Amino acid sequence: MIIHHLISITIAIMIDLLIGDPPNWPHPVRWIGSLISSFEKNWNHGQAKKAKGVLMLICVLLIVFLLVFIIIFIGYQIHLYVGIFLEAIIISTTIAQKSLKESALEVYQPLKAGVIVEARKKLSYIVGRDTDSLSEGEIARGAIETVAENTSDGVTAPLFWALIGGAPLAILYRATNTCDSMVGYKNERYREFGWASAKWDDVMNWIPSRLTGLIMLFGNQPEKMKYRHAWKILFRDAKKHPSPNSGWGEAAVAAILGIQLGGINYYKGMVSDRAKMGEPLLPIKAEHIPKANTILGKTVFLFLLLLWAGGIIIEMAVTWIQSTLFV
Repeated sequence: MIIHHLISITIAIMIDLLIGDPPNWPHPVRWIGSLISSFEKNWNHGQAKKAKGVLMLICVLLIVFLLVFIIIFIGYQIHLYVGIFLEAIIISTTIAQKSLKESALEVYQPLKAGVIVEARKKLSYIVGRDTDSLSEGEIARGAIETVAENTSDGVTAPLFWALIGGAPLAILYRATNTCDSMVGYKNERYREFGWASAKWDDVMNWIPSRLTGLIMLFGNQPEKMKYRHAWKILFRDAKKHPSPNSGWGEAAVAAILGIQLGGINYYKGMVSDRAKMGEPLLPIKAEHIPKANTILGKTVFLFLLLLWAGGIIIEMAVTWIQSTLFV
């Protein structure tokens, strides 16, 4: 079964690279978002908001998981190839390597051309911070941080869960991540109702984010420092991020590029002083954006190789245990 998952994962990556996320095509994340919005509208009021948020998360995850499980089960009952193909299609909707790269390049192109106003506008589509007065370096920083953080959230984490449980677990991860992105805020409206979504998202990202940071640094030669110092920066700075997981990608990319990420951001005029990742050996410029995309591509490729190696080892171990027990 794991081999079937691996084949589906590989096909899913190719589908995503070729097609991406066409804006007018139906997408499970949009349906999941509508489901979450319905629960939030009806339950996020009155007493026991935290309990209602827990129940909302459980309901969303169960609905999404069971629907995909049934689809995949029927597919494999029809034919092995049908099951693998359906898994590949569904897993491809949980990853976003192509759209992540394209979003970063849409910021890079006007920034490189000196059209700062357009670059700020494009950046505002992919970050929550205020962009109206950002300099070239700050615009580039926003795009690079988006690529670094979302390498795990948007690609490697769903692939990790797809190896373990195929399309049903991949879509369960994506539903978890969508719950967190919609209600996992620490403001007055969502602090209690979104508590469970934020915590469960942290749990599901704990292993993938760390694997991603390690693979980033393993597969990319640091530009301005020795490997030993880059590893030191990764383990030193990853834990500084307010999220227990997002710092791994940002710290790794900062160390590889020889730049410093983090710092002052503004959200609706309110200042947020984020911990700094890496060391400012180079000023952040527009050309660092495609370099971040290159890190993303290499990381996903190496992550896929790691999944294949791990999956084959697991299959061999299971076969050996079965042959030993049932001789």
